[in-house]
Amino acid sequence: MTDNIELLGNSVIQHGKNNDRVYLMKVNANDCPELIDYATKLSAENGYSKIFAKSPESSRQFFLKNDFCEEAKIPNFFNGKEDGYFYSQFIQPERRVEKEPELVQKVIKAANDKFVEVAPSPVLGSELNWCVMKKEDVQTMAKLYKQVFETYPFPVDKPDYLTKTMDENVIYHGIWKEDELVALSSAEIDAGGENVEMTDFATRPDFRSQGLATYLLDKMEEDVRSRGIRTAYTIARAYSYGMNITFAKHGYCFAGTLTNNTQIFGQLESMNVWYKPL
Repeated sequence: MTDNIELLGNSVIQHGKNNDRVYLMKVNANDCPELIDYATKLSAENGYSKIFAKSPESSRQFFLKNDFCEEAKIPNFFNGKEDGYFYSQFIQPERRVEKEPELVQKVIKAANDKFVEVAPSPVLGSELNWCVMKKEDVQTMAKLYKQVFETYPFPVDKPDYLTKTMDENVIYHGIWKEDELVALSSAEIDAGGENVEMTDFATRPDFRSQGLATYLLDKMEEDVRSRGIRTAYTIARAYSYGMNITFAKHGYCFAGTLTNNTQIFGQLESMNVWYKPL
């Protein structure tokens, strides 16, 4: 089941039962308060338990007036100047309750303890090769994503979806061993806001613990920096030590936790936001 994507003015909305939420993925202040009214209507009509938004400072007043709480903040997120906020409105009270509060704090502490402001450049094994993925690779990419993720917020296991995102704003990076794809990631670029989400990391189980995610992250940063992107961020599983530590070791700062936010690996999980000025 795939969540729906809609446009309202210059804003982008995702919603559906998969994540049991309305997600205001891109908020234009000129679309508020109509955008928030529409999100509330969608939630009521479909019985969603959360409304989630990523928004610039210029629309902050609209969210705070409508009972949204701030869950994360990235300084200078938009164009290197305007702060960005992640807001949530919990329609059902139980969705506000963190299931694993102690684990979340342990993961954050473990990651922050590994924080390195300037990370050394990682090295790739001699039998492996990195490249930017092409449209002719989408079948292989979808197969790897399907192997790694039982469920995922976006249909990355569908070749048509991968092709569509390549045509829009997503650059996929991969690591191969000969003709076998063993690791993948993506840079989802907001060119207008000059920021990028580093996401969709997947490594084949038999190639884990080799630093492949770190290598991909390094290559993605190098690429988007050359495109004029000012800020990178990620939304990582709050119960997973691995990716949180990977980003902290690469100079990313903790921005906040999104409670019961995303459906992944068959259940709703909380997510940690990390960011880095490029």
